[in-house]
Amino acid sequence: MTGSEVPHAFRLAYVPGVTPAKWVRIWNERLPDVPLALAQVSSAEVFGVLRSGDADAGFVRLPVDRTDLSAIPLYTETTVVVVPKDHVVAAAEEVTTEDLADEVVWQPLDDTLDWEKLPGQPAIERPATTADAIELVAAGVGVLVVPQSLARLHHRKDLTYRPVSDAPTSRVALSWPQAEPTPDLVEEFIGIVRGRTVNSTRGRPQTPPQPKAKRRAPEKATGTGKGGGARRGTGAASGKAAGKNPRGGSGGSGGAQGGKGGKPRRRP
Repeated sequence: MTGSEVPHAFRLAYVPGVTPAKWVRIWNERLPDVPLALAQVSSAEVFGVLRSGDADAGFVRLPVDRTDLSAIPLYTETTVVVVPKDHVVAAAEEVTTEDLADEVVWQPLDDTLDWEKLPGQPAIERPATTADAIELVAAGVGVLVVPQSLARLHHRKDLTYRPVSDAPTSRVALSWPQAEPTPDLVEEFIGIVRGRTVNSTRGRPQTPPQPKAKRRAPEKATGTGKGGGARRGTGAASGKAAGKNPRGGSGGSGGAQGGKGGKPRRRP
């Protein structure tokens, strides 16, 4: 394969917490000749990366500005509160924002949740990143409410998390720059994410249906039409011949009986 024949690599961005491994594996199985390049990008920067063309598509968190970007919502994440393992919250299976009323709740600058009002007590500052906020929780200062995927990403043995039933949620989507038509490789990845089979023709040119061969009409059997009339004539002649009595009587059934009105001949 020459340099000009090497397929264009597919560049996929993803925000922290999203695990694209399943879709990458399917891509490598279906398009082994097209390399897929992964790049983890912060939630604040990922849309700029897509708009600049530095990535062909990306896993992002909603909302997405649909002015110049397209998006397919994929799933909604569970929201959890991260606390030390010996915290009172750790004894519960699930909590509400009201249960955090007496806690200092950190809100890092890269927070992905859309709060109308942050629960708990206000913090004196906002940590720069989620990772920084995790460090403060591990030090026994405050708690952190995040999507569950981020709690798993920053897992520590001395911390745990519990679902928060009434907190805002984060929705993950696949996004890409709007273009007409959508690039073939982007269509391929959309198909993988949506679960299309390898035989799906979506996004690929379809082979036009081939016209069916015309069937030849069956030939008419001989003996019909004029030929049939000839056969009927032959049959009539045979009938006349059959009507003659071999002993010289007249034709038809009467001839066989010795003629009209004649007495039947007795056999010896």
